Amino acid sequence: MPVVYWKELSDHFSSFRFMILLALIMLPGILAVYIAGQAIQQAVQSNPTEHVFLQLLTTESLFFSLATFLGFFGPLVGITLGFDSISGEYGRGTLSRVLSQPIYRDSLINGKFLAGLTTLAILWVSILLVVIGLGINLIGFFPNAEELWRMLFFAIIGIAYTGFWLALAMLLSMLLQRTVTAALAAIAIWLFLGIFIGVLASFVAGLIVPNPGTAEEAARLATIETVLGRMSPSLLYSESVRLLLNPVARSLVPILPEQVGQLEGLLVTPLNLGQSLRLIWPMFLTLVALVAVCFGIAYIKFMRTEIRA
Repeated sequence: MPVVYWKELSDHFSSFRFMILLALIMLPGILAVYIAGQAIQQAVQSNPTEHVFLQLLTTESLFFSLATFLGFFGPLVGITLGFDSISGEYGRGTLSRVLSQPIYRDSLINGKFLAGLTTLAILWVSILLVVIGLGINLIGFFPNAEELWRMLFFAIIGIAYTGFWLALAMLLSMLLQRTVTAALAAIAIWLFLGIFIGVLASFVAGLIVPNPGTAEEAARLATIETVLGRMSPSLLYSESVRLLLNPVARSLVPILPEQVGQLEGLLVTPLNLGQSLRLIWPMFLTLVALVAVCFGIAYIKFMRTEIRA
């Protein structure tokens, strides 16, 4: 497996397709951080606040924040790394030749998946280092320990999120065995889960709670939309990031007007890192479980598939 792992890792970083996609994601993200950093620099000089470096990831500039931008376009990197991992070699007839060597099947697919996951991890860590470097240059001081830990867990969540799309793309590559078909199917699922699932959740919630007239009905409508929307990994990622990078955030459940007075003192008190992690733990485990399920199905399918072209 180490031989396959290092070969695949080398292929990823020497691929023009991956490097072009990486540039298309990194350049707008760096520009957004730079514009957000300039705005935060002016705000800090007039009114110093805590968790300044976290605002580099969440402040909207160019109509999006860096966390939102990575949540929408990050899956493209995972899809790019996985959609032709099996079908490409199958179509070229190289898969049977590779497995004719003393290489086990499980070593091949495990090496490919771990190489893709390592590439995604390097991408997220590189983005964090760029954010920290720009932040130090623009703001003029270093992030504290809690900010660094929150940014590290943000990268871990991002790796699990894009790892799901890598595993899904490998599964489609295994099932469809045609590179173009696997790519189109993965992009279609990405668009549906990233955009249209919200519209579908709003429609279904509107059927269950039509014309909400009270605050309780409005809260129930919003809760149903959230529960249905959590079928999408994109919403799991965005909710986790929102709770992690905003220490003041306590819950994504709608708060009724009569509850505001009871929680008024708590809503402005930031949570520590452990409390924020307890809030996002179920969503993170769901992302990890989705990765395991997709890769597990792809693994079983690959171990039982005829590999001769």
